[in-house]
Amino acid sequence: MCRQQMEDTSGRKDIVMAAQRFLVPLDFSEEANRALDYAITLAGKLGARLTLLHVIQALPLGSVDMGVTLPVAYVEDLEAEIRRTMASSLERVTAAGLEGDMVIVHGVPFHDILETAKTQQVDLIVMGTHGRTGLHHVLLGSVAEKVVRLAPCPVLVVRQPTIVPVS
Repeated sequence: MCRQQMEDTSGRKDIVMAAQRFLVPLDFSEEANRALDYAITLAGKLGARLTLLHVIQALPLGSVDMGVTLPVAYVEDLEAEIRRTMASSLERVTAAGLEGDMVIVHGVPFHDILETAKTQQVDLIVMGTHGRTGLHHVLLGSVAEKVVRLAPCPVLVVRQPTIVPVS
């Protein structure tokens, strides 16, 4: 999955990451936007290609046997808006002189991030984190945490800078 190259230099083995392809999951949050900025900068230095991914997660509207679904027109409008937003993000990639593509899937975010990383054979996943803690973390979980634990390649997690009080 992740390409690594071993070199023997003076009896020491160094691992050199040959980063050719990055996966950047986007949920259109400020954290994901910051991760895209990092990915563009890093890919520019390494000459890597970016794949932008958005996972459309199903909205729980009732139990399975209730037969509750969203109107088709609403889903089509939502998907069109997502395509426009993803295209705008992809324009940022190409404006930086990089190659890239975008993938939009329906599913469970952490699962589809991992699946896309495997099928696209990416070398690095660059993603943002919301930094939830406490009850929010317990109830909502952490997509970034699951991806870090289960990814087939290295994961760079970009988080919101924290203000550290000066003492």
